[in-house]
Amino acid sequence: MPTYAYACKSCGHRFDAVQSFSEPTLTECPQCSGVLRKEYGSIGVTFNGSGFYRTDSRSATTSSEKSSSANSGGGESSSSSTSSSTGTTSAAPAAPAAS
Repeated sequence: MPTYAYACKSCGHRFDAVQSFSEPTLTECPQCSGVLRKEYGSIGVTFNGSGFYRTDSRSATTSSEKSSSANSGGGESSSSSTSSSTGTTSAAPAAPAAS
């Protein structure tokens, strides 16, 4: 059950009340019988996982990287590692083949 914060408009008394969603809001101050108002604060919401950020739907390589690798030619292959948690790429130098 959620906790709601209330403040009296007359005397300034502040308190929290644990209420069900179906219960009506409180309207009378328990101290002075004045009018109550509900107070709203910021809530702590954290979006974790993939799909919540702008960079999540983008591919690991951009179009400029694809065109530059296609134009480089040669038989050399470069390896790149992709970090799945951050979506960034880092190029690592190609290791010589072991004989």
